[in-house]
Amino acid sequence: QVQLVESGGRLVQAGDSLRLSCATSGRTFSSYAMGWFRQAPGKQRELVAAISGGGSTYYADSVKGRFTISRDNAKNTVYLQMNSLKPEDTAVYSCAAKHSYYSSNYYTRPGEYDYWGQGTQVTVSS
Repeated sequence: QVQLVESGGRLVQAGDSLRLSCATSGRTFSSYAMGWFRQAPGKQRELVAAISGGGSTYYADSVKGRFTISRDNAKNTVYLQMNSLKPEDTAVYSCAAKHSYYSSNYYTRPGEYDYWGQGTQVTVSS
């Protein structure tokens, strides 16, 4: 069982930056691919960014060039650095983990992930 705890969400203004963290339990963090998802009210959950155990990354087009996903395997933590935030980035952001034997693989669909955090609210005011 892997537990995920997100932190860092808060109210910010458009153009601000914010860094989300997702701390995980377990001893084999490097064998998990990780993803950040978000869900706005009335909308479906969508992938924001994903990272493989080996550090390969994927970004949704809507955040490419503004957001950066990274991981610190020594700290069992994955981060989402969000710059140039827009009101449309407002959502509950959740991290997810999927065990993978392939260090280069990341995953883009919610159903592929095994574990989820509770989420952290990010609100961007205009």
